[in-house]
Amino acid sequence: MKKFLLSLSTWVLAILFFFPVFWMFLNSFKTDFDASTDPKLFFSPTLEQFREVIDSKFWEAFASSFFIVIVSTIIVMLLAVPAAYALSIKPIPKWRDMLFFFISTKFLPIVAGILPIYILADALSLLNSRTVLIILYTAMNLPLAVWMLNSFFREVPKELIEAARIDGASIRSQITSVILPIVAPGLAATALLCFIFAWNEFFFALQLNVNDYQTVPIWVKGAVDERGNFIAELSAASTLATMPVIIAGWFAQKKMIRGLSMGAIK
Repeated sequence: MKKFLLSLSTWVLAILFFFPVFWMFLNSFKTDFDASTDPKLFFSPTLEQFREVIDSKFWEAFASSFFIVIVSTIIVMLLAVPAAYALSIKPIPKWRDMLFFFISTKFLPIVAGILPIYILADALSLLNSRTVLIILYTAMNLPLAVWMLNSFFREVPKELIEAARIDGASIRSQITSVILPIVAPGLAATALLCFIFAWNEFFFALQLNVNDYQTVPIWVKGAVDERGNFIAELSAASTLATMPVIIAGWFAQKKMIRGLSMGAIK
């Protein structure tokens, strides 16, 4: 009976969390009138809203977001792998303090640091550019990536690394040939989380990159402010905006589940 109640409550919670996304998906196939005034579950679907979005500047924001997120995620992984190696496989003195320092950088609210960041970006002529967001998204996700990868690296059998050293493998060969293949699920999980956090980021993009290279969240906000509350069209844009995360999660789901079960998040 307890298992049945637990399963039932889990399904109820899952449906409650998923229903807004499902309703957004349905609204994207309705007309604006039907989406605003007639919340029906069964209706005649139309692709009119998707055509409106495609004909707008949405794809410019989509391309800008995709470029910024992909570049920042690649940089994060390139920096996090050697840092995690140094903290786990060849631990430095007081490595626990170093790990705490990495994760403590997430404690500060973003709004508390936006003024000095804005002044510095303005002084370096980085406002309204992709570069400033790439730098900030890298800094935002790097502590999380190092923390997760450190936990994954610690589960690599030390015997394999010692065998590679005896065979004369360099540190680079140890990482690329021994460690990374073993922690590939952890790499996938870490990269996907960094991708999601950067893709959904709103505050930095709103304050530092409003005019020239808008990201998808900023485009949606602008559409609401300037053109009115077109629910069906915004639902279509939001549906398209979520597709990269859904597709990435779909292809990486097996590695991500396996990676998250390796011990980084417990």
